[in-house]
Amino acid sequence: MTTTHPVTATPTPPRPLNASRTTATAARVLRQLTHDPRTIALMILVPCVMLFLLRYVFDGSPRTFDSIGASLLGIFPLITMFLVTSIATLRERTSGTLERLLAMPLGKGDLIAGYALAFGALAIVQSALATGLALWFLGLDVTGSPWLLLLVALLDALLGTALGLFVSAFAASEFQAVQFMPAVIFPQLLLCGLFTPRDNMHPALEALSDVLPMSYAVDGMNEVLRHTDMTATFVRDILIVAGCALLVLTLGAATLRRRTA
Repeated sequence: MTTTHPVTATPTPPRPLNASRTTATAARVLRQLTHDPRTIALMILVPCVMLFLLRYVFDGSPRTFDSIGASLLGIFPLITMFLVTSIATLRERTSGTLERLLAMPLGKGDLIAGYALAFGALAIVQSALATGLALWFLGLDVTGSPWLLLLVALLDALLGTALGLFVSAFAASEFQAVQFMPAVIFPQLLLCGLFTPRDNMHPALEALSDVLPMSYAVDGMNEVLRHTDMTATFVRDILIVAGCALLVLTLGAATLRRRTA
């Protein structure tokens, strides 16, 4: 008499990143975005419009615009990319597109990297337009190189993209995705040093601000505002922002779900 043993399914190991699959995903996302001009306008033009309004809000006090304009040049793209990316990714899941894609030889890492690449391309355009508008049209006065300002703005936009991809895994609807903004973005906005220096805050809040990536985005912009050369503090700030973006993208790939529960 032979004894049969139940066959246990071997879990499928995570697929390694593949450049061709990642670029194909990015190309598909960009093709879809070309059919949604309102989303493209929101991502690219809204930060420029906000900077334009801010400049003329402080029309009688241009020094005030100089002091906070650089910080907001990094904050506006971060917020915009967070909002658009979280909703766009959630829409893929609720429509069933994500489930069909993951049934193919496409790993979660490929999908997240493809989205990051597609939205990162738009972030480059967005950051370049906003930086050019602030410096050469609105007269933002910075001591450092405009290229360093553009670098920080781009990293901030990529961080917003990463955060949007990450939180989309925890939302069941587009309304819930929008609701994550007060929870994820607003505390960072209040504690990043935009309204008051972080060392003037309550010690507990100052300690909390030290672990929030937006604080280093604002610090990096302020370094360009005050210093001609690239400082060690600036290098630290951009490395932290880039590292946070990479960490959040990794977490996004780990928590990505095929469908909405």
